[in-house]
Amino acid sequence: MKFIQKSEDILVQRSGKAFGSCSRCETVPQKIEGRGGLYLWFPVSHTLSKVISALRETKLEFQLLEESKCLYITLEGIAKEKFCALAASVLTNQELKETKVLWMREVEQPQFSDFYRSTSLDSFINFSNSDWLLDLLYEERITTHFQPIVYTSDTSKIFAHEALLRGIDEQGNLIPPGRIFGQAESAGIIFQLDALARTRAIREAKVHEIEELLFINFSPTAVYDPATCLRMTVQAIDESGIPHSNIVFEVAESQHPPDMDHLIKILSFYREAGFLIALDDFGSGSSNLNLMHQLRPDFLKLDMQLIRNVHQDFYKALITEKMLEVAAQLQIKTVAEGVETVEELEWVRQRGADFVQGFLIAKPCSPPIAVTKYIGGAEPVSLSV
Repeated sequence: MKFIQKSEDILVQRSGKAFGSCSRCETVPQKIEGRGGLYLWFPVSHTLSKVISALRETKLEFQLLEESKCLYITLEGIAKEKFCALAASVLTNQELKETKVLWMREVEQPQFSDFYRSTSLDSFINFSNSDWLLDLLYEERITTHFQPIVYTSDTSKIFAHEALLRGIDEQGNLIPPGRIFGQAESAGIIFQLDALARTRAIREAKVHEIEELLFINFSPTAVYDPATCLRMTVQAIDESGIPHSNIVFEVAESQHPPDMDHLIKILSFYREAGFLIALDDFGSGSSNLNLMHQLRPDFLKLDMQLIRNVHQDFYKALITEKMLEVAAQLQIKTVAEGVETVEELEWVRQRGADFVQGFLIAKPCSPPIAVTKYIGGAEPVSLSV
């Protein structure tokens, strides 16, 4: 099989849209449908033999392209579902991840410029099972719920709101974010979902005229290059008229990429643009202090698993207390997440947490809640300055 490399194809890949935007981050991919076929390159001949044997048993149409050590399978209609189920049943997880595939909509040989679309067989199968998610993204059936972050000393005062993604199914019911992000991650479309979630949060914050700080989550693994991948986000913020100093971007400690230099580059881009930084889920991973030193966030959000029953667990209490002490000495503001009981609230209040967030205060909702109540002992006394 011959692959034709055209100079104009390479020029498009190296210039043009690549310098002005990130199409992978911004463009929702099309569903795999209609007449076409799948090219597969296997890690070892044994894997190829297993697939050929299974294809013959199921009578799916295929061609062995020996010159290129490649298998071509015609996939049309139900054949796609049959092949995905077959591959998942006969190959190991490692084989699925190491087998490379390229989907072509027309029955023709791929050209050099097509190969940027190649992916693993594992991702192809997950993507094939994501039609419901692609429809959700195409139709922008997503919304934002807001959860207030309040002052620990006086929970009736709202300091900020965290923007949280929710999906909407065809019947108008809410889809939990865990299902949405989990499917997007496995299908390789976390880039598009993450970008769409950020811009939707900003636009809805503008509609609701939120004046407090706005905490927005982002996935570092969904950002290739800050100047291009975050262009839509910054543009949405500027169009909304929200001051950059009112935006806090949250990065989850459990989601930080292995390439710490890349994450520092992203956060430097945010800081240079005047945004604030929060390290989310602090305490959930294994490199807390190192991350605090390297990222130097404006806010630390203590993981809800640390806060849960912290007043009854000596180990949790000691760890959380020391984290609060270190943050205070470094002048990093702290948010205790997932506060659900008065006892948890009183514990973090007595140990100097700056802000709290959780169901005890309010659940995420839309429109954002405008009033919260004071929770604790005696009402705080307002002092004139």
